[in-house]
Amino acid sequence: MKFRAAAGVVLCAASTAGCTVTVDSQSEIVRDEKRFTVKGTPDVRVTTFDGSIQIRAWDRPDVLVEIEKRGPTRESVDALEIKSEQSGNVIDFEVKAPRSESFRGIGMYRTASARLTVSVPHAANIRARSGDGSITIERVSGKIELRTGDGSIRSSEVAGDLSFDTSDGSVTVERAEGRLSVETGDGSVAVSGKFASMKLHTGDGSVTFRADPETVMADDWDITTGDGSVSVYLPEAFAGQLDAHTGDGSIRNDLATFESSSADNVRRTLRGKIGGGGKLIRIRTGDGAIKLRMN
Repeated sequence: MKFRAAAGVVLCAASTAGCTVTVDSQSEIVRDEKRFTVKGTPDVRVTTFDGSIQIRAWDRPDVLVEIEKRGPTRESVDALEIKSEQSGNVIDFEVKAPRSESFRGIGMYRTASARLTVSVPHAANIRARSGDGSITIERVSGKIELRTGDGSIRSSEVAGDLSFDTSDGSVTVERAEGRLSVETGDGSVAVSGKFASMKLHTGDGSVTFRADPETVMADDWDITTGDGSVSVYLPEAFAGQLDAHTGDGSIRNDLATFESSSADNVRRTLRGKIGGGGKLIRIRTGDGAIKLRMN
């Protein structure tokens, strides 16, 4: 089939779902979808070698994966390999890189990519991987693991065992609950929610954390950045043990219920009890200020 128009839309049939082909002045876009019927809590594993992944909850018992394949030519889009498999409630969906077919022009290199939009029940276990692209998730509860080689991660209203990892990109977690681990090689970290245990780390970037009013620590928290400021906001009734240190910067403590056990002369180390004490909050920055405030 030949496409001659600079812009247009062609509809085609697929064995499992509808397919839309769009040709524009920049690239060719093919949209497709795959549905999976599940009973109970699904385990959904989605991977794309290049492209963003968006995961969202909906009020249906099944799982829908929408694929947007984009490339410089129809051949490059068709060269993308899509593999899907279902075993009971376990769903594996992967987009593999084409073995060849790319477009080279003056000052540019283009190849095909695939963007995934995944709709799941509110209770679902998720494992999402992108080689190069952002990942977002909202309103899902379960065991959630998000990994991207290059791109930001953003979540909203998620709960459970949460693990977010990006080699290069910011991480934003809003109104979350459970156990949280965040790792980024280069990027800022902004987190709010109620966490029993928490680990936040960035190699280069600021860290901001806001604890919900009913937060109770069940395990230690660890907040570290190689280069950047750290701001921690805690509720008035919060209890814990503090160990904060900055290699090159100052510490400002506005916690009304804090009782210091030690502090150095240049205010680069601060240790003590918050409220009635309890689990340890360890804060470290190689170069940056630390701010401790009440919500």
